[in-house]
Amino acid sequence: MTITPTTAELQEWWAETAKNSPQNPLEPFELYRQVPKQIGKGYERDIEVYPQVLLSNWDCKYHDDISQKEPESNHPLQFHVQLLGNNADNTLISGAGVQRSWMSITPKSRSVGMNIHLPPELLGTFFPIAGGEIPSQFSLLAKGNDWQTILEPKKTSAVNSVVQQIIYCPYQGITKLMFLQVRVLELIRLQLTPLLVDRGGMQLSLRQKPETIARIYHAKDILLSCLENPPSIIELAQLVGLSESTLQRGFRQLFGTTVFGYLTDKRMQRAEQLLRSSNLSVAEVANLSGYAHLGHFGAAFKRRFGITPSECLFGKKLVSG
Repeated sequence: MTITPTTAELQEWWAETAKNSPQNPLEPFELYRQVPKQIGKGYERDIEVYPQVLLSNWDCKYHDDISQKEPESNHPLQFHVQLLGNNADNTLISGAGVQRSWMSITPKSRSVGMNIHLPPELLGTFFPIAGGEIPSQFSLLAKGNDWQTILEPKKTSAVNSVVQQIIYCPYQGITKLMFLQVRVLELIRLQLTPLLVDRGGMQLSLRQKPETIARIYHAKDILLSCLENPPSIIELAQLVGLSESTLQRGFRQLFGTTVFGYLTDKRMQRAEQLLRSSNLSVAEVANLSGYAHLGHFGAAFKRRFGITPSECLFGKKLVSG
């Protein structure tokens, strides 16, 4: 059986259930809604993970197939993934622009999934080298007053894993929000990386699979999480399931440097920030940056910034004093 409620009816039902659904006082950033009893059971959650970035996830089952006529409308940039339900093998990227009118059918089977909505101009803020503009590789996702672009990338195991972590997040309160912020950006990156490869945005061999790219980015995240005491290259490769040569080659292709070069650069960036914005000594900053020998730290810092750590620290004090 297929039911065809009007838009006004659906809005009224959802508004009523939102008013009566219990909210978690530890999570003021989240709106929890039970599915209206008129159409099914389950829940939907809306979470503003960043300003203008809305995460929605759901686990629901409808009593009947629901048919709706969707009018032509302006549509934001949307990343959609389902774990269970219709078209669960693929993901969906709905570009910003004008969405054509269409007839949607929501099947009565159980559906578990999530959406990320954001204005397309936010993409420009993810790429400082673009000067705040949307990189040309993503221009098809920001059509303005033109018809939107619809892409259906194949769902990878990496995407599936991140979506499961988002939907079944084990944390509460501000810890939950921080956890979701990281995972949402990770999912966007996983979804956009194949697009970059296809459109020549990265100098990658076409034999380099999106799954391999995701593993290389995972290795990068591991390094950033333990700058003081990072794993060796052999250990890092084992942690992400790649060979040493593939990991090294991937770092050169994605980040323009070796694994060690990337690690050193990030250590120096952190050290420079600490010297200018904290009350730590040079020795303390060296230790936090993973250097046991002060001379080695000073030499690496001067090669990177052209001044010694002491000169950086002295300049900070002059500015603040």
